[in-house]
Amino acid sequence: MLILSIDTSTRGCSVALHRDGSLLLSYELNTDRSSSSMLTTLMQSAVEHAGFSLPDLDAVAVAKGPGSYTGLRVGVSTAKGLCYALDKPLIAINTLEAMAAQMQGFYTEDVLLCPMIDARRMEVYCAVFDYNLAPVRPTQALIVQPDSLAELLSTRPVVFFGDGAGKCKPLLGTHPNARFLSSLVEPSARTVGQLATEAFRKGQFEDIATFEPYYLKDFMSTQPRKKVPTPSTQE
Repeated sequence: MLILSIDTSTRGCSVALHRDGSLLLSYELNTDRSSSSMLTTLMQSAVEHAGFSLPDLDAVAVAKGPGSYTGLRVGVSTAKGLCYALDKPLIAINTLEAMAAQMQGFYTEDVLLCPMIDARRMEVYCAVFDYNLAPVRPTQALIVQPDSLAELLSTRPVVFFGDGAGKCKPLLGTHPNARFLSSLVEPSARTVGQLATEAFRKGQFEDIATFEPYYLKDFMSTQPRKKVPTPSTQE
């Protein structure tokens, strides 16, 4: 089982190659707008440096979101194109679940994991998982407020991480059950591939023709609208 995984959920991109669940190699490139210009090169290099060629792949996995609209569009379209060309199945993994998988095993079973991706203003994309990565709170776009996740924090420790966690710290950081990591946790193809291995075994594949990224909410352009001139009524 040879799986190539892609993650372009945020500002950078990463690729990873797993064989029978074991990581062979991975490349991480955390540079703005790197996904569109470097993704294809990283994919090809990963496969070749591991001693394989693209037709050797058994599946392609992609982080489906939530995250950057442009990044997700690039990653998913690239993965779908590769699956079409090679006639390979497509596996899609929730970006937040893959982020939580990076923290799995670092905490005791009573601790909840809350990965967060920065959205706009005081909004984050987030979800809450238990020790076994079972969802406690589904993926949502959350406007951070002082009482956010109050019911969970009242009973169990919650670890907040990801580039959206900084928005929560000023409001929740004093709660005795709120824990914030000092280092940034970025989405990574390494754990996308880890979760994709289990999905492959279960036959959890996407319909390549209809699959779309999990944007979570509609894209809103930051560009100002152009004024449409009012037609003159005079000849």
